[in-house]
Amino acid sequence: MVLPAGDVVLYSVLGVILLENIFDIYITYRQIRVYKTALKVPRELKDCMNDDTFQKARLYGLDRASFGVFSAIIKDVILMCIELYTGFIAVQWAWAIDLAKLLHLNADNEIIVSCLFGLVTSVIGTFKDLPFKIYSVFVLEEKHGFNKQTGGFFAWDQVKGFLVTQILMVPIISATVWIVQNGGDQFFIWLWLFTGITSLVLLTIYPIFIAPLFDKYTPLEQGPLRKSIEDLAAMLKFPLTKLYVVEGSKRSSHSNAYFYGLWNSKRIVLFDTLLLNKGKPDDSELKEEDKGKGCTNEEVLAVLGHELGHWKCGHVTKNIIIAQVHLLLLFVVFGYCFSYGPFYEAVGFKPGTRPIIVGLLVVFTYVMAPYNAIVNFAMTTLSRYFEYQADEFAHGLGFSKQLGQALIKLNLDNLGFPVYDWLYSACNHSHPTLLQRMDRLKQLDVEGKTQKKEN
Repeated sequence: MVLPAGDVVLYSVLGVILLENIFDIYITYRQIRVYKTALKVPRELKDCMNDDTFQKARLYGLDRASFGVFSAIIKDVILMCIELYTGFIAVQWAWAIDLAKLLHLNADNEIIVSCLFGLVTSVIGTFKDLPFKIYSVFVLEEKHGFNKQTGGFFAWDQVKGFLVTQILMVPIISATVWIVQNGGDQFFIWLWLFTGITSLVLLTIYPIFIAPLFDKYTPLEQGPLRKSIEDLAAMLKFPLTKLYVVEGSKRSSHSNAYFYGLWNSKRIVLFDTLLLNKGKPDDSELKEEDKGKGCTNEEVLAVLGHELGHWKCGHVTKNIIIAQVHLLLLFVVFGYCFSYGPFYEAVGFKPGTRPIIVGLLVVFTYVMAPYNAIVNFAMTTLSRYFEYQADEFAHGLGFSKQLGQALIKLNLDNLGFPVYDWLYSACNHSHPTLLQRMDRLKQLDVEGKTQKKEN
């Protein structure tokens, strides 16, 4: 018996999903085995990591990995396969049509129905993810001392995130459908140009207008740290225009620092959790477990030296170019595949019904899944290479010792486990591990001393 083309596509997609998730679960179990068997502090960290912290980091990593496997099995295997097999995507499209009629909108207008489809899928996705988010924040992170959110703060955060997503999604979906409908045979070129421009606009406006809706940003106060950062930026000709501290401690104890902005207007953001005692000279206001956490001014400067290395080496620009080439390839494939009827029949649509936004979803998420997996692996590998380059740049600025100390402190403060399975790390880590970065910094120190002797 010959299966209908739609069924062939469906079973192929289900097979790809199962294989991809089985592999992900397999490599996670490899790392879980590491958490269970690596019981001693690595000799490289004996002087800076005590056994108590090591065991806390091990248990934190074990809990996160176990929860990740559970989430993958429930969401990415069971629920996703059920939704695909039962044609739930087509059901959601039908609900969007019913919603349009209920709101007295034109249910024959594909742009209107597509926007409502986006709303319906967002609502369902939010409620589907909510139990996992609640457990992650209020059970897992709370258990290990990282959660700082109250129930009200979390709920309001979810509401704001949902509303912002809908506000951004409506014009993007509308424009996407319109371009495909009116762009002719080469519509994918116009769609790619629109997406590229939109992504640059979002990169520009998100930190300025959207991020402050979720966290409080304040200028870094005048003092030695600010002057050192400004002097470093001036020395490197980094076009620094703003220097902020974000109050991330209301959300989590995890630390970070980054810069953003296009062309000649750059802003640097430091998480308050990165700063020693959150930048407060008096630690009496802090909880006992937060005292002493964070980096000294010299170590913060070393971290920023690393971040500025990304800018100096052009990593942001390179990533943007790679992303645009990747998008163009995806849109080219979409341009040739989106009208193929069995793709829609595979997810529950009747023959002849081919919503553009659903075609985009099917092609990008399912048809291109193997290609996306390869690209993600390649980008993860490239990211680690970029991190080594940024570390080398910071080393060249004379921050080798301070950067090593900062990496160790951040690892300790974030309960990062220093031991990883090689395959798990290769597939999941966009940054080299702590031990790998420390080893590289030592190699750079040795190479630097050798060059001095030769000169």
